[in-house]
Amino acid sequence: MRKAVKSFVLFTLIGGLALTLLLPGVATSKTLKWAFQGDANSLDPHSLNETFLIGYLGNIYEGLVRRDGDLKIEPALAESWELMEPTRWRFHLRKGVKFHNGNDFNADDVVFTLARTRTEGSSFKTRVSTVKEIIKIDDYTVDFITTQPNPILVSEWDSWYMMDKEWCEKNGAIEAASVSKGTENFATRNENGTGPFVVTERQTDVKSVMKPFDGWWDTPTHNLTEVIFTPITSDATRVAALLSGEIDMMYPVPVQDIKRVNSNAGTSVLSGPETRTIFLGLNQYDDELGSSDVKGKNPLKDKRVRQAFYQAVNIDAISKKIMRGLSDPSAIMISPKQFQPFGKEFKRLAYDPASSKKLLTEAGYPDGFSIGMDCPNNRYVNDEQICQAVTSMLAKVGVKVNLKAVPKAQYFKKIMAFDTDFYLLGWTPSSFDSWNVLFNLIGTRDEESGRGKFNFGKYSNAKIDKLTDQILSETDLDKRNQMIKEAFQILNDEVGYIPMHQQALAWGKKDNIDLVQRADNQFVLKNVTVK
Repeated sequence: MRKAVKSFVLFTLIGGLALTLLLPGVATSKTLKWAFQGDANSLDPHSLNETFLIGYLGNIYEGLVRRDGDLKIEPALAESWELMEPTRWRFHLRKGVKFHNGNDFNADDVVFTLARTRTEGSSFKTRVSTVKEIIKIDDYTVDFITTQPNPILVSEWDSWYMMDKEWCEKNGAIEAASVSKGTENFATRNENGTGPFVVTERQTDVKSVMKPFDGWWDTPTHNLTEVIFTPITSDATRVAALLSGEIDMMYPVPVQDIKRVNSNAGTSVLSGPETRTIFLGLNQYDDELGSSDVKGKNPLKDKRVRQAFYQAVNIDAISKKIMRGLSDPSAIMISPKQFQPFGKEFKRLAYDPASSKKLLTEAGYPDGFSIGMDCPNNRYVNDEQICQAVTSMLAKVGVKVNLKAVPKAQYFKKIMAFDTDFYLLGWTPSSFDSWNVLFNLIGTRDEESGRGKFNFGKYSNAKIDKLTDQILSETDLDKRNQMIKEAFQILNDEVGYIPMHQQALAWGKKDNIDLVQRADNQFVLKNVTVK
């Protein structure tokens, strides 16, 4: 009898397995192995406002809203929202949503998340800078009262991720961990989101493993059963791993290797425009630069010096030789495609080394001077090579640049502590709107409001600040665009920043991988299928 039972059980298991394999829509085990040039700095969703980390954590955590493959806003943890008054937004929360630990998501978590976002270590204060008050109407309804009308409020919130109040309180994670200060708490290395994937293994700078969350409120569109992420800093090693089949997807593909990946059997490159602007920032605030041989004054406070730096940079050479044509030189701090009415009217200052030397002489530096430069070496496409090129170009006009190119974890820790004189950075406006750039990068730094949170050179212009406030609440599109144009023109006239280019996306993948390439360079796992 026991033998018969064993035979029946074995038959049932085999039959069940066969049936599973034959059923339409039921996928076999599908593992995705992918790589990026650096690791996620933290699992805390409020610790660092950086595109890769936002995208990585967007597979684990969710906001009240989210973006689809075409970057259009759609409901997420909020089913709907409405503008009750010019300064009162009501959000109707989705019922039945579970955090990964089984806790229910409700209004208390939204109220808590707002408070946590405003703690000292948070890098996301600017997302909620206009929120004056939050009111819990009931367990699944919250009102946000803003200080002024804010027509782009919802556009800023797709990457403002909700956290579990109970979990954070229980584990001592009620405040965001600070990347700039190097602080950590339980949320730095542990997660508890509502998103489609759960982290099951985390080895910093080595490997992370995710698996689908069975309790996710939405219907999965992927067929993944496991996701293994490996940070691979070396471009050559990353490309080799894709070509050999060791990984299924990676980005970015170095521009010089795109042809090689496309010509390899079974692999190809997806390329397209990106919304990120790469630029150079300069310390215009401190009375003396800590990294310069000029003592007792700050040469970067002189517009002539900033303009000399700008005109020493041969952006066409960088585009042709370093970016291999996969970049669009920029004249403003946002992609012209995101400021379509006037974006293309702005023109870069001409590359003119002779003019640079003349300007430096007029400013009192005929022999130039030295300055330190901070640059990541694993964050943007060819970031270190770009910085090396800038270093060489400035040397030709007499400026000796001491380049410090380091991994992004060290880089962000340094510049977010405002410990930099000259740096390269990239920025993708979360709302895809000019106000985001004006407020975060260009506005005069203000701790309380969060304005200028990422203005590491501490550029300041009261007229731009006033325009930025008006732009946020202006609903007349023509008036708004004219104010944006005026603000960017003031910045350009003062050479507050040196815009470089918008880099192109280049993702490498096996041909059996279907995915959606978003223009904000976020890799969304729920859109992936393995054939």
